[in-house]
Amino acid sequence: MPEKRKILVIGGGGREHALAQRLARSASVGGVWVCPGNAGTEGPAAEGRASVANVSGEALEVARSLRPDLVVVGPEAPLCDGLADRLAAEDIPCFGPTRAAARLEGSKVFMKRFAERHGLPTARAVVVDDPSQLEPALAQFEQPPVVKADGLCAGKGVIVASSPQQARSAALDMLRGEAFGSAGARVLLEERLEGFEVSVHAVCDGERVLVLPAAQDHKRIGEGDTGPNTGGMGTFAPTPRVDDAWLLRVRDELILPTVRGMADEGTPFRGVLFAGLMVPRDGAPRLLEFNVRFGDPETQVLTAVADGDFAELLCSAAGGRLAADSVWCSTRHAVCVVLAAAGYPGPVRAGDAIFGLGAAAGLEGVEVFHAGTRREAGSVVTSGGRVLGVTGVGATLAQAQARAYEGVDCIRFEGMQLRRDIAARALCAR
Repeated sequence: MPEKRKILVIGGGGREHALAQRLARSASVGGVWVCPGNAGTEGPAAEGRASVANVSGEALEVARSLRPDLVVVGPEAPLCDGLADRLAAEDIPCFGPTRAAARLEGSKVFMKRFAERHGLPTARAVVVDDPSQLEPALAQFEQPPVVKADGLCAGKGVIVASSPQQARSAALDMLRGEAFGSAGARVLLEERLEGFEVSVHAVCDGERVLVLPAAQDHKRIGEGDTGPNTGGMGTFAPTPRVDDAWLLRVRDELILPTVRGMADEGTPFRGVLFAGLMVPRDGAPRLLEFNVRFGDPETQVLTAVADGDFAELLCSAAGGRLAADSVWCSTRHAVCVVLAAAGYPGPVRAGDAIFGLGAAAGLEGVEVFHAGTRREAGSVVTSGGRVLGVTGVGATLAQAQARAYEGVDCIRFEGMQLRRDIAARALCAR
């Protein structure tokens, strides 16, 4: 019998907790390490799961020491910084794109120009490199454009302007370095699209792809999609607002042309390609952005509705031999509700004790994924903006939603923020 795999997950958020737990349930895995991890990614192995443990240190040094069978990189920043390239130089397999391929997320300008070169359906956009270019660029839009910082901004570098004045102010703040630093030194003004947003993830091996169920995220801090953008306040999958035929269309019109285009340009894409899409009234998908890693909190629901050996899927993709039949979609539904710290998405307060974690995790169909947490004097306390992702799983979307909020109602910490309308619009639309 072959020796079971060792997997190293890089990151410390809810996405990494979900990945670690799902990989630990894979039949081919003997142990999972998370660097740096959080208060949830450490503990004894549950029945039917491999062990999960935290490990501290610089990611490359940890990988050199551990010599895992696969490194799974959670966040975008290490990928855009070339971690996959450095691991390849050490002959350590990595699920995640090279630095050159990661430009699909690392630079919104690169992504937009790539989309134009390869005929991907996307919104019209204008690049602004200097404040002196801003007024003529704004004049090209009848409606206030969406303002996007070119570089990485932890999911917060997009301003959906409600007026030309707001668009002008947001763009100037970016160009002058007052918002997002060097990431905003170049700005994309983009035509505003109407419709609803859908997230589609595809596991890619540089040539072939496996498209996962479509999910929907809730970006704004307030119910009814009000307030500033966040990294994500909740999500659900699969969404009933699109069907299998629509997913095939996304694969054929967006995902496969992107993978083939990257290969043609000498930067083959291996990893997960996460497309943020707008669905207008006619149903035709329009590309808003690409991410080059699993979404957070999309991962918390996607891993809950996928059966099979998840580690085999990621290992095969990293090796350029996608085993698409190693994972299949269940008939389950999942809803994740994010619990955020006081002050989020601005400066947050840390160190507040979290109560009720055991009660929530003990409920049927509920799993609690840690994000901004740490252990302090025997207790779990808050340590970041998005603190927990409470995920409910059920036979229907309504049951999954009810279970998620049942878990939420067990948990409390000072200043806790959440939305009570995760998946509500999809349920009303059915």
